[in-house]
Amino acid sequence: MTAKVPAAVADLSFTLNGREMAVADPRASLLEVLRDEAGITSVKDGCSPQGQCGCCTVWIDGQPRVACVTPVSRVAGRQVITVEGLDDGLDWGQRLSAAGASQCGFCTPGIIMRLAALPEGQRNASKVRSALAAHLCRCTGWQTIIDAAATTTSTPTADQGRDPVRAARRAAIEGRATQQADAHTALGRCPFAADTAPPGHAVAELGADGRWEVAATTAAARRAAGRVPGRNSTARLVWPVPVPAGQWAYTLQTTWVEPAYLELDASWCLPGGSPAPPLANGGAFGAKQSTWIADEARRLADENGRPVLARLSREEATRRGPKRPPLAIGIDGHGRGAVAVARTPGIAASIRRVAPDWTVDEVDVDGPPTSADLRDAGWAEVAAVIAAIGADPDGWCTVASPDGARAAARLTAPGGEQGDREQLEIRVACGPVLDDVVLRSYCIGAAHMALGWVRREAIAVDGEGRPTDLTIRSFGILRATEMPDVSVTIEADQRSAEPVNGSDAVFAAVAAAAWLVAGLAPRWPTMRT
Repeated sequence: MTAKVPAAVADLSFTLNGREMAVADPRASLLEVLRDEAGITSVKDGCSPQGQCGCCTVWIDGQPRVACVTPVSRVAGRQVITVEGLDDGLDWGQRLSAAGASQCGFCTPGIIMRLAALPEGQRNASKVRSALAAHLCRCTGWQTIIDAAATTTSTPTADQGRDPVRAARRAAIEGRATQQADAHTALGRCPFAADTAPPGHAVAELGADGRWEVAATTAAARRAAGRVPGRNSTARLVWPVPVPAGQWAYTLQTTWVEPAYLELDASWCLPGGSPAPPLANGGAFGAKQSTWIADEARRLADENGRPVLARLSREEATRRGPKRPPLAIGIDGHGRGAVAVARTPGIAASIRRVAPDWTVDEVDVDGPPTSADLRDAGWAEVAAVIAAIGADPDGWCTVASPDGARAAARLTAPGGEQGDREQLEIRVACGPVLDDVVLRSYCIGAAHMALGWVRREAIAVDGEGRPTDLTIRSFGILRATEMPDVSVTIEADQRSAEPVNGSDAVFAAVAAAAWLVAGLAPRWPTMRT
């Protein structure tokens, strides 16, 4: 039964992109109204809702605000603008595409709203980094976004001379999934499952008791499920896998790491139909290879006799989703090593791709589920350790990936001729380039993820191994102000006639460089305790 709404509240309305918008559910958030009532899917739900990712940023009376934690009642009579209402929205999409500043396209509509609110005279690197503090982006590594923001309105923004087919091919190789690479992607117009459910669909929200609540709207489903927003815990990190027994010159322990893809698990299905794939414009860094959300969407649609969109909240994705397997490494002065790793199907084979002669033991630990599908799990840790220990006198760490790519990375401290920011230099060779903008973008994105992984990324668990860090900010993703200046040199590669993934080699090489400057600290992340 629907609660009766007082007349003064029932007449709530606001101006949306120049047109009056009447609100059907005054208890909803602005984000829920924009998506479920207005049908505007460029505003994305990445933290559901915690007000922490910036993907739902809109303008309210000309000021950028996150819509997910804004009750729609607060915008009564006010002006709301989304990326569709920007006079120069397409220009911004072209800027980001030309700079390689959009990969999956999930976070960029909100970022565009933030950047477009900056006066053009304030779009320098420092101001843009500060403005981006309200946002998270898992793909791009920030620098390409800063490059795009610095583009003046008189600068050509079209992707002149680029072949969109070749660009998309390089993006698919790097993202290991079908991926668009154009201005419409940056504007959020990609076929994410949560954006493409048919008219009249119901929404399913997972309650704390593990049961799905199905309702006509997101707001109603969340109320029925009794959603309680997740919080950061005060629990200390633990490193659950002991270092293998032996006489080691170097050791390393890692802990659980959340893949932290911004687009939450979602799928919709018609009764008797095939569910929409949870992977849309990108591969979620391998984390959705084993997702079960599509099966749930099919079951719920059949049970309810109507189309159902099932999706996980940020809290449930964190509790239930796979993590990077924690491990411990020992390596002696002759380069021989041993690895102990949380028992995970396929992880030993991954490690042996780069260290076929090392000892690998899988051990049982109490903790969240783990997966060898996550980005380079197993082999990247070992490759990074080997590369850091074998770095050349100038600090370059070099990795050859199992795919046949080669990458080298070097981190230098701020100061001197380089200025007051840390500098990260990257070299990569991975067969025919196809599109240098896309390849550079993915290499910078891989560098961002690697630096976060070594320095800050981890989640705490309770005594029974259940994740307690349930907000997206608690995962340790590096913000724009925490990233070094990055330069990427794409080297000619005559060894391969076919293009191969290069960003995974960069991922491991940058991890090695970060570990090297941390003094080969015995635990990752090096900047958290």
